[in-house]
Amino acid sequence: MADILRRLISASSFSVLQDKLESWHRDYHVFSCDQNVNRCCELIELTAKIQGQLFSILNVTAADGGRYGGVDTLKTRFLPWLGSCFSMSRPSIADDTSLQLIQDATEKDRKMQELCLAHENEIRKLEVQLNSTNIQLGSVTAELLEAQKKLDDTKCKSATTLLATEEEILQLKADLRSANEQLDLYKRKQSTVHDYDRQIRLLKDELAYLSSEKMMLQERLSRSRSPSPLPLTIRSSSPRGSTSPTRAQLTNSSRHARLISRFSDLYTMERLDAQSLLRRYIPDLEMVQRIIFIAVTESFQKAKLAYRQFKQQVRKTLSTSHYGPESLEDAAVDYIVRNLDLYDVLCSVNDVILAMNKNPQISFPPEVDFRLISPLIRETCKVAFAMQTLDPPLDLAYGSNGELFSNTKYRRSFDSDFSAPLVVNYVWPALMEGSTVVVKGEAVTRRGALWSRSRSRSASPARSRSLSPTRSVRFNEKRSLSPGRLTTRHL
Repeated sequence: MADILRRLISASSFSVLQDKLESWHRDYHVFSCDQNVNRCCELIELTAKIQGQLFSILNVTAADGGRYGGVDTLKTRFLPWLGSCFSMSRPSIADDTSLQLIQDATEKDRKMQELCLAHENEIRKLEVQLNSTNIQLGSVTAELLEAQKKLDDTKCKSATTLLATEEEILQLKADLRSANEQLDLYKRKQSTVHDYDRQIRLLKDELAYLSSEKMMLQERLSRSRSPSPLPLTIRSSSPRGSTSPTRAQLTNSSRHARLISRFSDLYTMERLDAQSLLRRYIPDLEMVQRIIFIAVTESFQKAKLAYRQFKQQVRKTLSTSHYGPESLEDAAVDYIVRNLDLYDVLCSVNDVILAMNKNPQISFPPEVDFRLISPLIRETCKVAFAMQTLDPPLDLAYGSNGELFSNTKYRRSFDSDFSAPLVVNYVWPALMEGSTVVVKGEAVTRRGALWSRSRSRSASPARSRSLSPTRSVRFNEKRSLSPGRLTTRHL
């Protein structure tokens, strides 16, 4: 009995029961209904276990009193209590096991309380975070509303600005049109100024020529008044042209530079325009380049022939009324320089187109003709005609397909084979002043140039058969001569 009572005291069952009751009393209004019922059941179970222990002690105590020990107490206190319908059977488990269960339950309760406290702390932290998040959400919502207001204001301002911008655009377009009109006006004025400058230069050249002629006349007058016959002898022995330079001689250097620049412009401008036109009808770039090269060379040939004919007519016209210090040849050249507009360039253009139609090396689609590149031919004829008035005149270098490439006269095109020594076709002729190269031409070099040359010459047998024997002989004779060696006898 003493051992059971000691174990009951050491287990502190009543203190545990008291702590649980106090804890339940504190948290009664916090717990839910299920939690309160569970807590009440735990207390009943703990009370039942303690009562089982007390009944064991009661049994052992009654047994220690003998057969009649404690009978009065049992009759007066225990039996009436049992009569009130409360009975507790002896637990089926051992006393030690019951005490161990009480300790385990106590430990579980303690852990449960710790977990509840930790859970409550986490809940408080989450509530704090939720409150801060709500505050941030409120601030973000306020910022969003403010941004929405600003966006609405910006939309209103943008609509107003757009209307103003459209008006500004219309105004700017009107200003641009007026600026373009002014630009056109300025360009016309500039062209007029250039014409004035050209006329001023011509007048200056004329003035220089008249000044030199005046000096010569004054010198002749002074010599005619001199009694000594020596100046007459000297004047008669000296050439006339040496004392009176003509306008052509005075402007030879400036015309030389201007014509070389114009020849370069033909390569960079008119040639590219003609090439783009021809590529619409001829897909073969090599044939297009050959057509342009032959057009330029034929233009120079026809322009030189027209110059010789025009010069003969001028010499014949001036021979009856010519007098002055310069020779008849210089007077004829000076007259041609002054009146380059009298050159019938359309006749030369027609001759060039006719010669190209008879050329067996080139072909053209039947729906169009070579008049498509007449702007290039016309400008080339003008430049070639003006080049014949220079001293010495400028001419083109002769070139034929399949010949050895000359690095001094030509440069290779971008699509050339730079290791090939032979020319397959020419893109642009070289400009020569006697034996000196003034402007390099352009050529295409590839392997097998001789084979390409023979094939191109036999490409159109029908056109070659259309030529009469006399014309073909003359044509081959002209093609065999170099432009530098071409004389009036061959023309």
